[in-house]
Amino acid sequence: MGVPSPFVYWAQTDKFISLKIDLKNVVNPDVNVVDNSIKFSAKGIGAHGETQYGFSLDLFSSLKSDRDQATTIRIFENRVELVLHKQEASWWPRLTAQPQKPAWLKINFDLWKSEDGQDSEEEPRDVMRDYPGMYDRLHQEEMGYRKEDFKKVYLIIYNLFQFIGFTYVLAVMGVRYAKLEYESVADTYEHVGPAMKFLQLMQYLEVMHPMFGYTKGGVLVPFLQVSGRAFVLFVMIEAEPRMQTKPVVFYLFLIWSLIEIVRYPFYISQIYKKEIYILTWLRYTMWIPLYPLGKAKSTPEYPVTGGLAEL
Repeated sequence: MGVPSPFVYWAQTDKFISLKIDLKNVVNPDVNVVDNSIKFSAKGIGAHGETQYGFSLDLFSSLKSDRDQATTIRIFENRVELVLHKQEASWWPRLTAQPQKPAWLKINFDLWKSEDGQDSEEEPRDVMRDYPGMYDRLHQEEMGYRKEDFKKVYLIIYNLFQFIGFTYVLAVMGVRYAKLEYESVADTYEHVGPAMKFLQLMQYLEVMHPMFGYTKGGVLVPFLQVSGRAFVLFVMIEAEPRMQTKPVVFYLFLIWSLIEIVRYPFYISQIYKKEIYILTWLRYTMWIPLYPLGKAKSTPEYPVTGGLAEL
């Protein structure tokens, strides 16, 4: 039976290779670096218990040899860390010479922004900033998917949720109108009012997004926009049962939903920096007639007599 290999996690900068060897209680590891190969042997506690472990790797390019004292070895209680100097400063697309890598070799994604292991006054390099495409590709090869920023994932989920919600409102209104025609208008609030109220309350998250740095811009403008709709929905319609059966509710929900089923997909495309011409055109064109209509429909046509306006 051969010597088992420990788990090895690697990362890099343009000048250095970092290896974290997952072994405990290592005392005197044997490390040999020659040109573009490295050999490691040590006794420690790993996945196979306490025994002798070892591995050898043919690397993508050359390293400075041990004769130049270019290898830094750090021994900790639960791991061994190696810092290897590249012969020439460059970014390697992979660690090994061959595209296939052993199963025990992993990418250390926690160490993509790191110091070079030596005392230096230079600012540490950020590989994700310098080579963003390479980081994503390596992560997808290692994990089977691309690691996304938490903020980006959250914003995509939020915008997708709102898009589906307003699509649901529009679909229910459309199906009911196709079946009942104008008779469906009076019952619009009864069927889609709860969904519209929930979606409207969710939009207050858009006020908090710039507060926490999730989106650019100020807080006041989205607050006034969202609160304007909330006032119409909760004060003028929800608080007055007679308003809930008026045709204005149908037209108002229709206009709001048409605006939102374009706005939220547009935001998702911007998160991914994808320019979809028709979506961009609709985003900046539809609101010109629809926004004034939405405001006009929410404005009473007659003076208030005995409560809210009779529309």
